Amino acid sequence: MRQRVVPLLAPPLRKGRPDEVGCYETKARGMAVLTTPLLNKGTAFTAEEREALGLTGLLPPVISTLEAQVTCAYAQYQRLPDALGKNIYLTALHDRNEVLFFRVLSEHLREMIPIVNDRTVGLAMQQYHHECRRPRGVYLSIDHADAIEEAFGNLGAGPDDIDLILATDSEQIFGIGDWGVGGIEISIGKLAIYTAAGGIDPTRVIPVMLDVGTNRESLLADPMYPGNRHARVRGERYDAFIDAYVKTAAKLFPNAVLQWEDFGPGNGRRILERYRGQLRTFNDDLQGTGAITLAAAVSAMRICGTLLRNQRIVIFGTGIAGIGITDVIRDAMIDVGLPAEDATRRFWCVDVHGLLTSDMGDRLHDYQATYARPAAEVKTWRRDGTTNTIGLAEVIRQVRPTILIGTSGTIGAFTEPIVREMARHTDRPIIFPLSSPNSLAEATPADLIAWTDGRALVATGSSFTPVTHKGITHVIGQANNAMLYPGLGLGTIVSRSRLVSVGMLAAAANALSSLVAVRLPGASLLPHIDDLRSVTVTVAVAVAEAAVAEGLAAVELADIVQQVEDAMWQPEYRRIQAS
Repeated sequence: MRQRVVPLLAPPLRKGRPDEVGCYETKARGMAVLTTPLLNKGTAFTAEEREALGLTGLLPPVISTLEAQVTCAYAQYQRLPDALGKNIYLTALHDRNEVLFFRVLSEHLREMIPIVNDRTVGLAMQQYHHECRRPRGVYLSIDHADAIEEAFGNLGAGPDDIDLILATDSEQIFGIGDWGVGGIEISIGKLAIYTAAGGIDPTRVIPVMLDVGTNRESLLADPMYPGNRHARVRGERYDAFIDAYVKTAAKLFPNAVLQWEDFGPGNGRRILERYRGQLRTFNDDLQGTGAITLAAAVSAMRICGTLLRNQRIVIFGTGIAGIGITDVIRDAMIDVGLPAEDATRRFWCVDVHGLLTSDMGDRLHDYQATYARPAAEVKTWRRDGTTNTIGLAEVIRQVRPTILIGTSGTIGAFTEPIVREMARHTDRPIIFPLSSPNSLAEATPADLIAWTDGRALVATGSSFTPVTHKGITHVIGQANNAMLYPGLGLGTIVSRSRLVSVGMLAAAANALSSLVAVRLPGASLLPHIDDLRSVTVTVAVAVAEAAVAEGLAAVELADIVQQVEDAMWQPEYRRIQAS
């Protein structure tokens, strides 16, 4: 993949000697070099570079190494008292020295992913418009939809220069909901993980904020809020704006993967369904969450010696995560030959209004309608006397599920009577309380294993310590999307696949499951996140192979493993040459 021309770099990045990572040539001199994050090495500039680039006297005389800088930066990070302070520190490091930032992040991924993503980004986002930060990415306004092409053009990138564009309208930021234009931090944080864990070149990605307004009154009333000061636009005008963005991005950067992040469930699913058959596009909240859950389910199937298509699955919580999981698992069933109607009938979805049924009227959202059970089917089931709804306990009693998945955010929803009822009818109850953080989990692994006498197969949304029961230590797998989407993106980029197919998602899930030794008693259903780069390689290779097998790959892949490894950008200093 050709490197793109980064601002202040001319000509493009070129390879140096075979034993070098490569080199940059630049016309920048002095402070212009030190204030360009991709060029800046701080005290690690060599004597020759300092003289040629006009840095003499602008740096302390001692020449450092990247390794020493990493040690120093991590020590500074550790001294900070809280997650928000650490997020601000890493953001500043990212703005000052990109290679050092990505090196620190890649060496401490397990510890730092929650800092650059997840809830900590939400905390930072709440202060976004009250802080002065270096601009990153592209801001597109629904009030100026005719300026989309101009905005992208101002980046100075050519059609072959971009591999991944990650866009959000920030309607449903994890943990905080609608946060308007500050949602750009979500795109930036996610792309940082793509680079640190997946080796996606940071010069070949674009974070995008699709500003359609906000419904958060505190933002609209804040004189410092820099986004559009009106309620969220919906309907035909919203769809036309999204369509203009997609068409422009696809025209200007025809090889780029278009990813969607933190959209509301209605918009997110509708957008994905509209474009997934036309171009390479992916929604991590829907498909990433679904695929990581599918990976845990595949591991459980390997332990149980049964087929996924034969399972009875109850989904508790049918927002974007719950529906995404249901869609991906159903699509995987269809992909291996189960008729679509039969696959759909393997699911019973329960929301705040109880079991989804066809007679719920306006309480049933359009994105839930696919999974509503026929009203006649459940007319004899017990209903709550006050709300006239069919609750989770009754669904468990009637359905006798083999898999129970929670994405509700309702702490303790999987009660002991519910779990024991489920365990009465299946040898190995598969239970995934995926709501996070731990304080919102539908049940704890310790309780699930105790209530099923050690028979439950458990995966969670947050990290839990191992549970020992009757001499067997059960390692609890965490369904962390970061184990999947970097490899999915890398495999798609390397293969230049025309689409992100169901088969590619299933291949990613199966690759993750293959890394687990399920024969060991108490084994985790998912791999550990400690060595995320090697996990990414495994997933990317499987994804690229699936793209080739389905005839979607646009390039020849003679040695897929080598080509995946060669495509991974490394956080190492390049030689910088004055031009």
